[in-house]
Amino acid sequence: MTEPHSDSDSNAEPDLICSAKGCQQPAAYDLGWNNPKIHTPDRRKHWLACAEHRDSLSAFLSARGFLREVDEIAGSQREA
Repeated sequence: MTEPHSDSDSNAEPDLICSAKGCQQPAAYDLGWNNPKIHTPDRRKHWLACAEHRDSLSAFLSARGFLREVDEIAGSQREA
């Protein structure tokens, strides 16, 4: 997963960038997941997704039984 990054201004809000490999688009969705073999049921890991990669990242996690929820990121600018 790509970690949020920010400009040189340390007081600026971090940019939320899609977790898909090579994607630099702003994230519009938070994909909450966990691996039930190693995480407690309430533990959540997070991948971020732009509108273009939401379905592919969700499908990857779902195929493994890891996806728990998909939430829209407040204030994000989704693609039409």
